[in-house]
Amino acid sequence: MANETEAAAGGHGAESLGAEVLHQAEVGMPQLNPEYFPNLIFWLIVSIVLLYMILSKVAIPRITSVLAERSDAISGDLETAQLYKRRAEEAEAAYNAALAKARDDAQKIAAEKKAEVGKEVDALMAKADAEIAARAAESEKRIAEIRDQAAVSVEEVARQTAAEIVAAIGPVAADASAIDAAVSNRLKG
Repeated sequence: MANETEAAAGGHGAESLGAEVLHQAEVGMPQLNPEYFPNLIFWLIVSIVLLYMILSKVAIPRITSVLAERSDAISGDLETAQLYKRRAEEAEAAYNAALAKARDDAQKIAAEKKAEVGKEVDALMAKADAEIAARAAESEKRIAEIRDQAAVSVEEVARQTAAEIVAAIGPVAADASAIDAAVSNRLKG
């Protein structure tokens, strides 16, 4: 495209373009050109004022409201956490108190049951002792009866044996009353 423009200008166009570029190169950057400073300062001040107004009217209020909401939410959460912590501590204290009361009640019930069982055991032991004593007395009575019967049987056997011994040894028949007297004396001692 630059070739077409140069061809159409007939060679003079290249020189005029070079002069413009040379003029602009001599002038330098417009931001550093002192003749543009008042205009640049004006627009800098306008931009800063507009930026300040936008920030102060729109951005900063939004930021402060978000920060305030976050602060309120955090403090509310902390208060709720403290409340739950207090409730948990109260619940733990109530649980420990109920547990201690239950232990005390269980120990009391165990002691009462132990005393009741002890009384029942004592009553059963007394009843068993009475039965044993009654059976022992009955057994002693029966033993005495058996002993008496045995003594009578021994005395009778002794009489019969003595009578047979006397009859076998002596030619004369023994007197039954003499044998009874002799056996009785011997058994007495």
